[in-house]
Amino acid sequence: MLIPKKVKYRKVHRKRDAIQQRHAATRGVTVAFGAFGVKSIEPGRIRSNQIEAARRTISRAMGKGGRIWIRIFPDRPYTQKAAEVGMGKGKGDVEAYEAHVQPGRVLFEVDGVTEAVAREALRKAGAKLPVKVRFVARHA
Repeated sequence: MLIPKKVKYRKVHRKRDAIQQRHAATRGVTVAFGAFGVKSIEPGRIRSNQIEAARRTISRAMGKGGRIWIRIFPDRPYTQKAAEVGMGKGKGDVEAYEAHVQPGRVLFEVDGVTEAVAREALRKAGAKLPVKVRFVARHA
C-alpha cells in the first residue's frame, strides 16, 4: 500500500468536508498521461487500501497489455482508537493514510488497451472506491 516516506506531523486535523471539498478540483482534472481515465464526481476520502484494491482490479482486467497511472497519493494520516476503548484519553493512533479527493479529480489513467477494455477495467475499479466516478477519454 502507498504511504509517505516521511511526514511533518504525525497526526493531522480532519478537513471540513462540507466547506472545503464541495468545490471542483482545479489541479489534476485532465487526462494527462494515458488515453483513458476515471474521474471523481463527488468529494471524499480514499484510503490507501482502496487505491491498492482499485489498482489490482485494473491490472487484472487489462491483462498483460497496457499501462496504469495512479494520479492520487494518500498523504494524510487518519487515526483510530482501539476496539472497546472509552471516550477521552486523547486522539487514537495513526491507522493508515488517505487521499482527500475533490469533484473533477482524475484518479487513475490507462493506456495501451482498447476503449472497451479500458472502460470495463475502470468500471470495476470504480466499484472499489467510496466516491462516484465517471469514465473519461483524452481529447486529441
